Amino acid sequence: MKRGRFAPTPSGPMHLGNALSALIAWLHIRKDHGQFILRIEDIDTQRSKPEYARQLLEDLRWLGIDWDEGPDVGGPYAPYVQNKRLDRYESALHALEAAGRLYPCYCSRADLAAIARAPHGLASEGPAYAGTCRRLTAAERSTKSAAKTPSLRFALPDAPLRFVDEIQGPQQVPAGSGGDFVVKRADGMFGYQLAVVVDDAAMGVTHVVRGGDLLDSTPRQLWLYEALGLPAPAFAHVPLLLGEDGRKLSKRHGAVALRELQAAGAAPEQVVGWLAHVCGLRDRLEPVKASELLGDFRLENVGKQPIVVNGQMLRQIGEVSIKNSAT
Repeated sequence: MKRGRFAPTPSGPMHLGNALSALIAWLHIRKDHGQFILRIEDIDTQRSKPEYARQLLEDLRWLGIDWDEGPDVGGPYAPYVQNKRLDRYESALHALEAAGRLYPCYCSRADLAAIARAPHGLASEGPAYAGTCRRLTAAERSTKSAAKTPSLRFALPDAPLRFVDEIQGPQQVPAGSGGDFVVKRADGMFGYQLAVVVDDAAMGVTHVVRGGDLLDSTPRQLWLYEALGLPAPAFAHVPLLLGEDGRKLSKRHGAVALRELQAAGAAPEQVVGWLAHVCGLRDRLEPVKASELLGDFRLENVGKQPIVVNGQMLRQIGEVSIKNSAT
């Protein structure tokens, strides 16, 4: 049986980009009568807020998206909130250490900033780490540990990686792409890459459908699955919603929150219909319930390219019901 999930970070109000990812992930699982999981990824406690987590649940239900397991309904793999699963991440760290896949890193933020300023120093996930601390001797590590608590980095294997994304198609990743990455910070916070792999494997997730901004995270996660001896799910990455300046619409950059649309009088069918139209699931702009998309849903119908959203397009959300009633 297919098992999918939507795993948002409650760092702000749910916006249209989140809603698009949630809708397609839900349709992909419900089409085949699979089980859908809601998991709250609040491992970054400084950014995550309980009030946003509560709003997420309300907004999803408003859209017509339901789930079989989650923080409010429970399930066999509870808890469904990351900050209550820290012991599982620690166990995974021990396994990686035992396998010789981790090493301590003593680089400061200034060191990493210098990497970012260097030519070709940026990977799409952030600064590409040069492996500075990977080359330290045992004696050098001992000296540095006496003065500073290190972070822990996962050592990438020296091999290319190929995988097929169910929306974006075949992907080829050169050896060492992005550099070794942090799985536990010096302040004790676990890295997203580790936590999401541990949770998806523990919850039996077979299909991960999420935003295109996480496509570059997939190779890192696949290497972690391999290192931990865990089965990897299939991946599909939904096109991003971009502003007219080409930047991703996000909580910090021009995104329209569902709460704003609700306050302006939009109905959920208008929002769902607009999302279905802009991503390629419907050729007409018309109100539609999420459940009404199931009949002819095909993942291959979802567009690959980012969707540039302008003000006129956003106004269509409110105009779609008027247009539909006039036809």
